[in-house]
Amino acid sequence: MTKQFAVIGLGRFGASVARTLYTLGYDVLGIDSNEENTQTLADNLTHVVTADATDENTLKALGIRNFDVVIVGIGGDIQSSILTTIILKELGIKYLVAKAQNELHGKVLNKIGADRVVFPERDMGIRVAHNLISPKVLDFVEFSPDFNIVELAVIPMWYNKSLRELNLREKYGLNIIAIKTDENTNVSPKADDILKEGEILIVTGSKEDIIKIEKLGE
Repeated sequence: MTKQFAVIGLGRFGASVARTLYTLGYDVLGIDSNEENTQTLADNLTHVVTADATDENTLKALGIRNFDVVIVGIGGDIQSSILTTIILKELGIKYLVAKAQNELHGKVLNKIGADRVVFPERDMGIRVAHNLISPKVLDFVEFSPDFNIVELAVIPMWYNKSLRELNLREKYGLNIIAIKTDENTNVSPKADDILKEGEILIVTGSKEDIIKIEKLGE
């Protein structure tokens, strides 16, 4: 079953996360108190709602408990960020990712139960580091130790082979979400699809599995 994501706070960070997940084929609910932000993304996400995320009844009415992952991307209002996180944890959200403005904010978010705290600038450094380690890894987004989204250049040993032949899920624990070319993105790849030079795979997998792939062909 496809994971469902909710992103609360559709500023630059939240909007980027939400758009990326939606482009990768996931169901994404975007929530923001600013109608301008929600209108901007109205055609780019599965559902977009203008609402106050610090209102517990509103979140309940939106069915927030049905989502597998909720990302709190609220920007400058630290109080709203903390209050929203507390409410979400009390509602029993399965996995909660929260954006921190600084180290102190991050410590508070950890203490009130955020499963993962992200620092956008620092996390960008992690992505750059992965790219430096392996040029095959074009982008890297870590949601948890067991769930990372990676853009991976097709390596020579995979050229002209089908997904069925490569069996990446069985061999490396990777789930193929999409295949990108210069012209389009195939978000429903079939087992018989043949990989070509220059194509990019969008995959999910654990950090351990991603590291194995980084070392392939070295």
